[in-house]
Amino acid sequence: MDVSHKEDRRKLKLDELNRPGVEEFKKQEKLPVTVILDNVRSMHNVGSIFRTSDGFAVEQVFLCGITGQPPHREIEKTALGATQSVDWKYFPEITEAIRLLKTERYQIIAVEQAKKSTMLNNFQPSDNTKYALIFGNEVNGVSDEAMDLIDACIEIPQFGTKHSFNIVISAGIVLWDFLAKLSLSYRNNG
Repeated sequence: MDVSHKEDRRKLKLDELNRPGVEEFKKQEKLPVTVILDNVRSMHNVGSIFRTSDGFAVEQVFLCGITGQPPHREIEKTALGATQSVDWKYFPEITEAIRLLKTERYQIIAVEQAKKSTMLNNFQPSDNTKYALIFGNEVNGVSDEAMDLIDACIEIPQFGTKHSFNIVISAGIVLWDFLAKLSLSYRNNG
């Protein structure tokens, strides 16, 4: 095997990734998205959403209803410190969170299987709009109270026998799609 080819495939070490520190991260430009967790039961899912939100540099995470809040050992197990880098707020009622974001001119979008939902691949976010993406409870999905207040609903196309993806997988798919469609060019991805 050609040695130079092998070097081209070498895994990068952590110090070669050039990731920002927490303070630098807080100051950098963010994806214009707020993630809303609507009664998410699993602390591991909450922690994973924090880690995913850090990875895509979302503006903030809103935790609503029974969704667990940091600091919590089970959240930190999967967040790996992302609860310190990603801004977050807690709301006892999701309707409070949605009403606040509406006053700040966010487009409120449920990620849910619903009548008249738009398939994710057909949804085109606008560069001049801020979005709030609601991810619902692992069993019941996005609450009826939230569905009554949304501006749009997007659905991830699925082709298998199961009814839905895990919430963390859904968040990863949707956030990546928003980042890709809103253009990676504003990121420093050398």
